[in-house]
Amino acid sequence: MPATLYERLGGEERIDRFARDLVANHYCNPLFKTRFEAIKDRAVFERHVKEFICMGTGGPQTYTGKDVLSAHKHMNINEQELVSAIDDMVAAMTKNNYGQTEINEMVALLYSLKGDVLHV
Repeated sequence: MPATLYERLGGEERIDRFARDLVANHYCNPLFKTRFEAIKDRAVFERHVKEFICMGTGGPQTYTGKDVLSAHKHMNINEQELVSAIDDMVAAMTKNNYGQTEINEMVALLYSLKGDVLHV
């Protein structure tokens, strides 16, 4: 059987580094950093991001955060912000030396959630 995306991303330990870099990128992103600065516990947020990526890519972890729609409700995220958030993810993946195939698959996964994120 072919390796899952989770396995190709290096499992939980490597995804943890990627998730922390992704969150750091969001905290610096001028389009929406104020939303992230309002989060009371960054460590919990980082853990949720890691769990979300792990579970969503085929890992055994359980995601303990809010569902995507609930987490983004009332944020009124627009297309520019979504693209910028995906760019943050690509930058974090590039920093962590992921291949283009894995980057493309993660972009496709995130883009597939746009209905639960945009203008809600």
